[in-house]
Amino acid sequence: MNIITDLLFPKTTSNQTSTAESNGLPPLKKTRRGIQIKSPQEIEKMRESAKIVATVLKEISVMVKPGMTTADLDAYAEDRIRQMGATPSFKGYYGFPASICASVNQEVVHGIPNPKKILRRGDVLKVDTGAYYQGFHGDSCITIPVGKVSQNADKLIKVAHEALYRGIEQVKAGNYLLDIAGAIEDHVKKNGYSVVENYTGHGVGKNLHEEPSVFNFRTRQIPNVKLKAGMTLAIEPILNQGSKHTRTLRDRWTVVTVDNSLSAQFEHTVLVTEKGYEILTDRNKV
Repeated sequence: MNIITDLLFPKTTSNQTSTAESNGLPPLKKTRRGIQIKSPQEIEKMRESAKIVATVLKEISVMVKPGMTTADLDAYAEDRIRQMGATPSFKGYYGFPASICASVNQEVVHGIPNPKKILRRGDVLKVDTGAYYQGFHGDSCITIPVGKVSQNADKLIKVAHEALYRGIEQVKAGNYLLDIAGAIEDHVKKNGYSVVENYTGHGVGKNLHEEPSVFNFRTRQIPNVKLKAGMTLAIEPILNQGSKHTRTLRDRWTVVTVDNSLSAQFEHTVLVTEKGYEILTDRNKV
């Protein structure tokens, strides 16, 4: 799940906090805690939460077909997360009403699942989900072509997936956040797409959103943090076919492109190691 680039910890209401707690999540913390370096024991717990997320997304990627609704996918994800002993990270988080974000076509992020939202052949579906297990979150997103999609949509999805891995390849102790951002931005722009700048990746661990913000483009808005072994980052480039600009719908969650162009996103929870990285939400390992 993305965060707004300049708002790591949004204001909460008592109702939002109680909703999250009733779902089994810990109380929301409004204070900054700095960048958290995970211990070997904490990393092992994160491997388990991330494995649950990877399993759910892998299963959803296979089951998606025209005629299903985004609410069908949400119900399946919540059931599977709970079957594996975890709690959906998103449900109740700042009042979000579901266990997945399901964003279709021009919807960029934070789409709310809906029983009236029927998937059609050719749709570009983004599914983002998280699991809270033994005190730690895993977070990941995939873009799924619904049936056969257009060549333009297929290329967008391909480049978004490649952009994620261009960023991940820059992860190792001693490198910097802007090494990740630059690699993503260069690949996206080389292919003629725009990087959404209003939403960004983040640290992840005991909290779903932790410091640092992980930008997908070069910027001086944040310190260029040096990566250290034990950091865990949610890296998540978002690409638009057209303008980078977005707007939020009246439901106050669903973000769409201003020009109705298609959008695609991929995300992994990644551990920084001394020699490189470990993709904790790797679907090829579940």
